[in-house]
Amino acid sequence: MTILFLLIGISLLVALTFLGAFLWAVRSGQYDDEYTPSVRMLFDEEEPHHP
Repeated sequence: MTILFLLIGISLLVALTFLGAFLWAVRSGQYDDEYTPSVRMLFDEEEPHHP
């Protein structure tokens, strides 16, 4: 029974670590790319320019 409490504690610690990393990423601007998705479809297949 003791191992069960230990595993629950470890899993909560890991979950809180990932939640903290996600919140840090959101607050630091990791997901603030507003320009690229709107124009990505325009530049998918660029052909080389021949003189």
